[in-house]
Amino acid sequence: MNKLFDKIKKNQYYVAWLKDAWPYITGAVLLSVFQIVTFATTGSPWGVSAVFANWGAWLYELVGGAVDKWYYFANESAAATLEQGLLRDPGTWRNAGIIFGAFFATLIASGFKFKKIKSWRQIVAAILGGLLMGYGARIGFGCNIGAFYSGIASMSLSGWVFGAFLFIGSIIGSKLLVKYFM
Repeated sequence: MNKLFDKIKKNQYYVAWLKDAWPYITGAVLLSVFQIVTFATTGSPWGVSAVFANWGAWLYELVGGAVDKWYYFANESAAATLEQGLLRDPGTWRNAGIIFGAFFATLIASGFKFKKIKSWRQIVAAILGGLLMGYGARIGFGCNIGAFYSGIASMSLSGWVFGAFLFIGSIIGSKLLVKYFM
């Protein structure tokens, strides 16, 4: 069995398609194709973070809560999405595909490994960063996919404004990360 894996790992097609990183232009073209397909099939641009809000609402309803009076879920579109359920939501399938696809790609490329946590600061940085990103995505009505990528693809000025502040925020965030958490 190990001989088979060794043979596969030395195969030029495996190395070119699955092991080595693809060029950025390939990623950009594929993202554009996925954006077009998403828009054509669902009638709305690609978004990620709104689906997580729906997942939270479905979980809350599963334990007996009600979100129909909450401002975010009070409009007809959000109510219809919640009514159709988790498994009939196209966003759920896209997000699950992103999560499992990234995991599968990492496994195929032999890139999966557990890393040692260097300090408690690393844990604090990860938790704080995740919370801030999630909160920012919801109050900004989108993450980098929905607000930036889909905004630009939809010919919206807001996408370019989001992109400019995303760039500025990444510089500030990187400096803070190095100063306080590394």
